[in-house]
Amino acid sequence: MEILILSSLLIIGLILLLVEVLFIPGTTIVGILGFAVSIAGVIYAFSEFGYETAIWVTSIAAIANLAAVWYGFSSGVWNKFSLKTSITGGAFDGRTEGLEVGMKGKAVSDIKPIGKALFGEQLFEVKSESGFLEAGKDIEIVKVETNKIIVK
Repeated sequence: MEILILSSLLIIGLILLLVEVLFIPGTTIVGILGFAVSIAGVIYAFSEFGYETAIWVTSIAAIANLAAVWYGFSSGVWNKFSLKTSITGGAFDGRTEGLEVGMKGKAVSDIKPIGKALFGEQLFEVKSESGFLEAGKDIEIVKVETNKIIVK
């Protein structure tokens, strides 16, 4: 019965440690619990078995736990979970391409101070530099910023 308890403690500790290393990043409660269960197994070995047997159990448990940690970091499991691409976009999304200062357009909605305007065949969200502009009024682009179109 003692062998069953000892092996259960050591195997559960090893499994928890493997789960921590392979699936849960960082030092979390699972890794700490796995380490604690392994230590409990070693303490149990010292209390129930002779000194020589307990040293063997401690050595085997230490080697198995170190091998599990080494395998977890060198097996490539992290490659399945790691991000391979980077974000290349930024604040500019290209919505003002083709627009220039001085272009004429027509307000489709009331611009108070933000509304919709038509330049050519495309509809754009614009901002008025002078406040309220009625729908249907002719407008002109005063400034084109990153993603803002300022009109008057």
